[in-house]
Amino acid sequence: MAVSPDRSAMIRVDQAGEFGATRIYAGQLAVMGDRGPHSAEIRAMAEQEAEHRAQFDALMARRGVRPTALHPVWNAAGFALGAGSALIGPEAAMACTAAIEEEIDRHYTAQLEELEAEGDDPELAALIARFRDDEREHRDAALAAGAEKAPAYPLFSAAIRLGCRVAIRLSERI
Repeated sequence: MAVSPDRSAMIRVDQAGEFGATRIYAGQLAVMGDRGPHSAEIRAMAEQEAEHRAQFDALMARRGVRPTALHPVWNAAGFALGAGSALIGPEAAMACTAAIEEEIDRHYTAQLEELEAEGDDPELAALIARFRDDEREHRDAALAAGAEKAPAYPLFSAAIRLGCRVAIRLSERI
């Protein structure tokens, strides 16, 4: 299936984001282990993100979309962000999740608006809508688990959200 450049960038960045999420959760779990606060919840979120990634991997293969060349960077950066946030404490790990999922919600919502306006890719729109709902659940769970109690939460959240926006822009292009 021939894919427009806009759709290729959309799929590439979304797959990169789901990959990054799996690496963040891997970093958090590497620090927290199985007995840390919220580790069962983080593990469940990680499994859901792995499923999202697998579905984007399959979509990329079917449509001939190349992955971002920044994959090795997101591998290391995602793990480091996850591990670093968990080292600060359980609330910081949840703050990391809440911040990222807030930004992904905005990103997926903008993509859905574009897809719905053009109406040319219902398969991709349905996938993104379903994943956006999952990401919103992750954000809400992280907030309920005390994300806002993390040290310097507003600054920490803003920095993570900015990093997420930069990663999105880079992965769309590279």
